[in-house]
Amino acid sequence: MDTDFEFWLTLAVLVTGTLTLLDRLWLQKSRGSKARPTILEYARSFFPVLLAVLVLRSFLFEPFRIPSSSMRPTLVVGDFILVNKFTWGLRLPVTHHKVIPLGLPERGDVMVFRFPQDPGVDFIKRVVGLPGDEIEYRNRVLYVNDKEMAQAPLGEHLWRNAECETIRSDRLTEDLGDGRSHEILVIPQRESLEGRTVVPAGHYFVLGDNRDNSRDSRYWGFVPEQNIVGKAVAVWMSAEFKCGGGVDFGRIGGI
Repeated sequence: MDTDFEFWLTLAVLVTGTLTLLDRLWLQKSRGSKARPTILEYARSFFPVLLAVLVLRSFLFEPFRIPSSSMRPTLVVGDFILVNKFTWGLRLPVTHHKVIPLGLPERGDVMVFRFPQDPGVDFIKRVVGLPGDEIEYRNRVLYVNDKEMAQAPLGEHLWRNAECETIRSDRLTEDLGDGRSHEILVIPQRESLEGRTVVPAGHYFVLGDNRDNSRDSRYWGFVPEQNIVGKAVAVWMSAEFKCGGGVDFGRIGGI
């Protein structure tokens, strides 16, 4: 996703909408039987289309392409996903001000958000810490409020990094409670950043499912509530042609 695109789309809707309204209220009467100027024809034609796209991507669903392996095995490079924009409240485009609160992220949700250190870049991670939670990551095990999030081994997992090198990882399930479990990857031979912290009010602690190949809240801190873009809900296409890949129809479906 691209905030620049959102800005230009919103501006295009305002410009074409204003020209269409002016033509309908005043200009059409003043020119009489003369042909409508080309710019007004374009405005009338494009305004409803641009408005529909703006409403769809700002308040309903927005497409997003997975750019890295930080959420593997849940999401892989080349996955095209849909992000639900209304589950956690409706926000105005560009300003991102929440106008209708509808809900809040829950532990285990996969969240797309604007990177706190560079809001022009969108990140995707899993929510593991809610406001007020005490989070500890120790020996590659997550603890929430001093409760261990149980893990169970699933075997070895092979994947390729950006340089097309094969990486061997351990694949496990992680149980976040309340029936919320997901798969994660760990790479025992790599160093693992550990620590303990408390999530402040109005913020969230997020981790990548590929724990030893993810820059997440362990490195740069918390996600402010106002940076939330939406909830990742489904893979609608998966295609990555690097390293001998291709289209993978088997990945299409819910997250």
